[in-house]
Amino acid sequence: MKDGRSVVLVTDADRGSAIAIMRSLGRRGWRVIAADSSPHSVGFRSRYAAERVLYPDPAQDAAGTVETLSHVVRERGVDLLIPVTDDVLLLLAKVRQQFAGVCRVAMPDDAQLAAVADKGQTLALAQQLGVPVPLSYPVQTVAEAHEIAGELRWPVVVKPQRSRLQQGDSGVAVLEVAYAASPTDLVRVMSRFEGRCPVLLQEYCAGVGHGVELLAYEGQPLAAFQHKRLHEVPITGGASSLRQSVPLDPTLYEYSRRLVAALKWTGLIMVEFKVGPGGPRLMEINGRVWGSLPLAVFSGMDFPARLADLLVNGPPLPLPAAPDSSYRVGVKARNLEKDIVWLLAVLAGRRRYPFLEAPKRWEALTALPGLFDPRVCSDTFAWDDPRPALAELPKIARNLLRKWSKASQGKGETL
Repeated sequence: MKDGRSVVLVTDADRGSAIAIMRSLGRRGWRVIAADSSPHSVGFRSRYAAERVLYPDPAQDAAGTVETLSHVVRERGVDLLIPVTDDVLLLLAKVRQQFAGVCRVAMPDDAQLAAVADKGQTLALAQQLGVPVPLSYPVQTVAEAHEIAGELRWPVVVKPQRSRLQQGDSGVAVLEVAYAASPTDLVRVMSRFEGRCPVLLQEYCAGVGHGVELLAYEGQPLAAFQHKRLHEVPITGGASSLRQSVPLDPTLYEYSRRLVAALKWTGLIMVEFKVGPGGPRLMEINGRVWGSLPLAVFSGMDFPARLADLLVNGPPLPLPAAPDSSYRVGVKARNLEKDIVWLLAVLAGRRRYPFLEAPKRWEALTALPGLFDPRVCSDTFAWDDPRPALAELPKIARNLLRKWSKASQGKGETL
């Protein structure tokens, strides 16, 4: 039953980004329902979780996930539903009519979702708008890839056009970016994708990852933030484990603004770039809540509160001529588990693609004392809500022991 407060349902409560949303809205008086597929979700420990909901694993029971969330939305009078991961977002997008007129759902429409989920569409849009992208060729077969590879230097990037594939009611399959250093490598890698999804064969762009994060209304940015990736997992390119807020770069912002305007986007969005010697290159557009969201909140850019206000109460009128970008620069935040993995991987010299640039061991030794630096924020820790971070510590220990055991037994999983 509602108690007069606005009610938000946040999925994937084990994620640091979900916890950041729960805290932001809980501090502002919202009634927060934390939802997850794991009963051990650390977000369930948050003081701001007024209620906890367990739904089936979306990868195993997609229909059950939708049914549970739909029931809770109606039974609890939810005003706003925020799906945090693609696993849940893609499921809800397929059945969006079930929630129409019942509650607001923080997700793009089908055309917008397709434009950011399909990297081929993203690439085509960027080229139309003059946004620089890596040299890319669409291929579907091993033979096509082998023929095109001569146009690129080794190594080449083998990027599935969709990182998530829906498999009917059985859930979502995850397809990861891969690399090939030779024709033999390329045949092996492409064989994993042939018949499953189209692929973009791309030049490898060295450089530093930057994310430009925006809250927009019908294509007009209302708030903007930028971060730089300091550590990534895997160490040869992946999700950020340590990142830092940096000033909003006018060039990167302008490229991002063009994309958001063309998409007529409403809600949160992140545009990812690799900035190297040849200048910036667009890597992808993230149309859901991104993993580094806690850094923006720590830096004073409270995207969750702004998003909720926009979706429930409507946009500010008149719309601002320029987005709010008043956040603190130089703030650092880490995903503790991923950053420990980064340190161990660099120290061990173990990396999936030895032909790509990677941090040196001395960099890990230099970074090791930083794990205990109180000036670096943790995605899951807050002084007024410490229990999620405390609950995360034994979970990290268990996961690291499991990964180390599998790696030492040669079962393919590496740190």
